[in-house]
Amino acid sequence: MADLRRFPLRALLVLGCLALGAASASAAPLDRAAFAADLCGDGAAQVRGAEGLVQAGGDLPTDDLAFAGRLLGALAERRLACPADGAVLLDRPGAPEGRDAVTGAPRPVSETRAPVLGLRQRAAIETARGTVALLTGPDPAARTAGLAVLERRIATVPAAVLDRARDAETDAALKATIAGLAQAAALSSPDPARRRAAIAAVAASPSGAAQARLAALKGDPAYAADPAFRAALDAGLAQVARAVAVGDGLAVVYNGLSFASILFMAAAGLAIIFGLMGVINLAQGEFIMLGAYATYGVQEAFRRLAPGLLDLYLVAAIPIAFLAVALVGIVVEALILRHLYRRPLMSLLATWAVSLFLVNLVRVTVGTQNLQFVMPAYVSGGVPLYADFVMTWNRLFAIGFAAATLVLTLLILRRTPLGLDIRAVTQNRDMAACLGLPTRRVDRLAFGLGSGLAGLAGVALCPIYSVNPGMGAGFIVDSFMVVVLGGVGSLVGTLVAALGVGGANVLIEPISGAVAAKVIVLVGIILFLQRRPEGLFAVRRRR
Repeated sequence: MADLRRFPLRALLVLGCLALGAASASAAPLDRAAFAADLCGDGAAQVRGAEGLVQAGGDLPTDDLAFAGRLLGALAERRLACPADGAVLLDRPGAPEGRDAVTGAPRPVSETRAPVLGLRQRAAIETARGTVALLTGPDPAARTAGLAVLERRIATVPAAVLDRARDAETDAALKATIAGLAQAAALSSPDPARRRAAIAAVAASPSGAAQARLAALKGDPAYAADPAFRAALDAGLAQVARAVAVGDGLAVVYNGLSFASILFMAAAGLAIIFGLMGVINLAQGEFIMLGAYATYGVQEAFRRLAPGLLDLYLVAAIPIAFLAVALVGIVVEALILRHLYRRPLMSLLATWAVSLFLVNLVRVTVGTQNLQFVMPAYVSGGVPLYADFVMTWNRLFAIGFAAATLVLTLLILRRTPLGLDIRAVTQNRDMAACLGLPTRRVDRLAFGLGSGLAGLAGVALCPIYSVNPGMGAGFIVDSFMVVVLGGVGSLVGTLVAALGVGGANVLIEPISGAVAAKVIVLVGIILFLQRRPEGLFAVRRRR
């Protein structure tokens, strides 16, 4: 019974000894004196010491790595003096005294030599310094610099170093970079099992870069000689290719939605103006530009008066841009367009003149350069969702903003007295006037509403496009195509047409280029209007 009681105690002692032995084996300390002697030796000894540090870097204690980093830095900067015994660290090259590299005790420099590095030795020392920086760097910038050094000689870096750096890294972006580099190193490993595991790991995180990395392995001799390697590579490539195709499809849909949102916001105001008054407003693009410049003014006001709230300027600019551009539209309608309603050619020329006036006014008063916007956190960056598809916040902001604009515009047109008046005048202007509706005032307010919607489009464009005096010219033609295709005066038709034109442009551009895509879309719209001149959605009218 006594022997049985002693057995658990003996077993625990044996297990404890084994655990301590394994820990000491995995974290064996650096022989500091031998390492200093190698760095002070000839070229072969220097390479041996540096490469030994790299190979053991994944298991060395942190203080040993820091010690090695100090010696390697001193050697590279010619601050390492080598007497007959030991090594001395100097504060500067040629200093008369320094500190012993191992003990840290003050030591005069006499009868010493400064080791010289050749090309091969310098490369080995740089790799060792990169290992130390990656594993002990105080900040992500220092660790990133160390990783960049190791990337140039990744074949000589053991997996344990990269695994240790990845597991200890706190910066998410750098951690992902280290993981990718570790996968690349494993793909070129001489161990077949490790290479197959690396192929599976790369295929589990599909992207265009992963596809290119795996495709390059088809030229490897193992692809023809090892059936298991070939099967693993073919399966991994097929998995990545499917995921990349799905991701590219999602990116096309997302980009098409964002482009359609911009087109809708640019064309919504034009649909109201053109549908109600029959005025071809060639200044609509410049109203978009004024909305963007109003947003810039709000940003500068926040920068000077409330810099702590600068991220909110984009939200604050929404009502300001709408009201400012709506006011400009009302002034243009009152001074110019109200005299030209029954003369469409003259109204077209007048709005063209207004567009030229606004462009040159902004050029003279503000300048011709692109405006610089501070991107708030909610429109900066994005989140990767699948393969290479990244949902960027600026485009999501444009999509959400367009959806909110659509809802509010429909509420105005269908649930307010102004909307009722606009719909009545659009259907039958003469009968609406006979019933006592002030058609001229309705025209003025509707023109202001359409102009204000163009100003909102300028707000949405600020995080995506370059803002300059000529930015509006690129939207006027597309806006008219959307309005005519959707049906003059139909807001829902404008939305559907914007989705169709935006999606078609995004689909065709990668195949034939941007210019050819616009030509193809224009030809398609012309052919469609030959069969259905009233557009997708015709507004009921009585004349």
